[in-house]
This record gives sequence, C-alpha cells and structure tokens, in this order.
Amino acid sequence: MKVRRASVDDLAAWGRLRLQLWPEISPDELVDEQAAMQEAPDQFAVFLCEEDGSVSGFAEASLRQDYVNGCETSPVVFLEGIFVAPEYRRRGVARRLVAAVEDWAREIGVRELASDAELANTISHLMHRHLGFEETERVVYFRKEL
Repeated sequence: MKVRRASVDDLAAWGRLRLQLWPEISPDELVDEQAAMQEAPDQFAVFLCEEDGSVSGFAEASLRQDYVNGCETSPVVFLEGIFVAPEYRRRGVARRLVAAVEDWAREIGVRELASDAELANTISHLMHRHLGFEETERVVYFRKEL
C-alpha cells in the first residue's frame, strides 16, 4: 500500500473514484474541478492510495483562509473529500490518506485540519472519529431564493 500525491497522469483513476463519491455532480464538472486542483498545488493537495496496481482511495484537501467552523486558527487545511473503494475498506487506507494530508498541512505550517460530513452520513462521522477528529458543531444551512 503506497500513498502519494496525485499527478496529471492519475486523472482517470482519480476521476472514477470521485464519481462514486459524488454521483450527483456531472462528470464534466468533476473533471473541471480536478483540473483546477492540479493547476493550484499551493492551494490544493490530492493524495492517492495504490494497492496491487490499482488506486484504492483518494483524499482531497484545500488550504482555506476564510473562517472554518470549529477552528481556532487560520489558515486551516480542510479535508474536502475522502473516498475508499468498497473492496479496500477497513484496511487502513483512509488512515494513510489522512496522514498524508496531515503531513502536507504541517509542511505548509498549518496547525489545524478540519472536515465536514452531512448530518445523515453517520458512517463518515464514525470514520472521522476513528481517525482522531473531534466533532465541533452541527449546522443546518438555509437558503431563500430572491
């Protein structure tokens, strides 16, 4: 099992996993996001885990300068997305991916790593707790069309 930073050569394998995590987003939009992340390596870091010649998971992180709920410092590295293919789960892939994100955060001088999960995604809540995250607050967002 090897974790490394994603490159342009990884777009297809990384993209297939992104489609599984975010099936409601159009493939074109996901590809555009990938391109934007690859063009801003100081702002975004993407890590892939490889096993037996296959990409088993990914973690996407960003450097956020704005206020991040529950955090005390700024900037903060934010875990924007993490996904492990079902057949590779419960083998330490997520732990290794998050460790790579933590290492990146330390390298750039950041002291806090933040993340979020939808209220109903209790599996993600458990994963976050298992990886050492602590819940800071629960928020419900509202919208009003004008």
